[in-house]
Amino acid sequence: MVGLPVQMDGSPSESEGDIQKFLQKFVQKYPEMPVHRQDERFTSKMAAQSLRLGGASKKKRQNKGLVDEISAVLILQAFMDKNPF
Repeated sequence: MVGLPVQMDGSPSESEGDIQKFLQKFVQKYPEMPVHRQDERFTSKMAAQSLRLGGASKKKRQNKGLVDEISAVLILQAFMDKNPF
């Protein structure tokens, strides 16, 4: 599963070009593996909000790596909610 960064109007974000390059290489190397894309809008805001509601310090809330980790969990959870196994 790979995130799908899109703007509010549905147009691709600027990072989509880099993701497409990665996906081309990935598909060449692993042609049998399915690739699913998942909209990732608002996940950073949701991650920061969950940190704030959880009582995390301002320093932790500003830790981009931590926010990205929580965002990845939210993206994966959204995908799993849509595609139960």
